[in-house]
Amino acid sequence: MKLHIESMTCGGCARSVTAAIKDVDPAATVDIDLPGRNVKIESSQPVESFTKVLEDVGFPAR
Repeated sequence: MKLHIESMTCGGCARSVTAAIKDVDPAATVDIDLPGRNVKIESSQPVESFTKVLEDVGFPAR
């Protein structure tokens, strides 16, 4: 799944996003495209699990 996170603007943001995703699924594969503000997640968890936790930590995704 691919999500766009407009508020992800720096390396610190990317680390926070990755940590939030790993909290939902420690086995998830996370690929960050910082210039494009996108994140690609490979996981068996539903997308809603990730959008909820990302919003909770201040990074709403669409």
